Amino acid sequence: MHTEDLTPVEQRGDVWFKRDDKLVVAGVNGGKIRGCMMLADGAPGLVTCGSRSSAQVNVVAHVAKHLGIPCRVHVPSGALGAEVEAARAAGAEVVQHRPGYNSVIIARARTDAQERGWVEVPFGMDCQEAVDQTRKQVENLPREIKRVVVPVGSGTSLCGVLHGLLDYGFDVPVVGVYVGADPTKRLEKYAPKTFHSPFFCTPNDREKAWRDMVTLKSSGSKYSKPYPEPEYRGILLDPSYESKCIPFLEPGDLLWIVGCRQTVAQPDKPYA
Repeated sequence: MHTEDLTPVEQRGDVWFKRDDKLVVAGVNGGKIRGCMMLADGAPGLVTCGSRSSAQVNVVAHVAKHLGIPCRVHVPSGALGAEVEAARAAGAEVVQHRPGYNSVIIARARTDAQERGWVEVPFGMDCQEAVDQTRKQVENLPREIKRVVVPVGSGTSLCGVLHGLLDYGFDVPVVGVYVGADPTKRLEKYAPKTFHSPFFCTPNDREKAWRDMVTLKSSGSKYSKPYPEPEYRGILLDPSYESKCIPFLEPGDLLWIVGCRQTVAQPDKPYA
């Protein structure tokens, strides 16, 4: 499958699934690969950052390996999770920082990329490229879905989904289940600020379009705490992201699977 191809949509019982986890490059999967591949085009090397259990760090490391270019990843000090260890095994140089606040590792990664002349893949895939790549994937969603449920980390995937729903004329509510910090700042940056038609709302409402489209709900657990039963209808969902959407799913929903971390991903099981 090429990064520009539409990933499949499948139905299991009365719930639909957008399978962005079916996009696989170099053994890692998920929609974030698209933005990473775009940023990496022609790059002499890649620099990124994330938590000590960051799936993005591993994605970037494997994309760099696939392209035959070096990679450095910046993470907090302390014991490394399986995803960052997998990134190191793929050839990435892991640089740890104390204190390991997000603001620190983001700044260190940016400076590192600038000094080396490499390309920075920003924390949380915070870039317009990632939003634009995701919005195209809405095209093959079934018209009969009742709602779209999206796991929200940084919020860039959700922003792309919201734009895509407008692009392709879907008028369905969206539930964003956030598993970390409040994503409002990222939504204000990238999510739709105006509807595509003046007939949908008043001029004042057009300035808050994304707020009319999506209801944000907290997962109710810390990002670092995996969901205890991540398998749903035969699909093993990412324990830190998609699986935390399970309690919010209703008949007729579509769950947008952004990806599943390489170190836990397993083949699907049949669902009757």
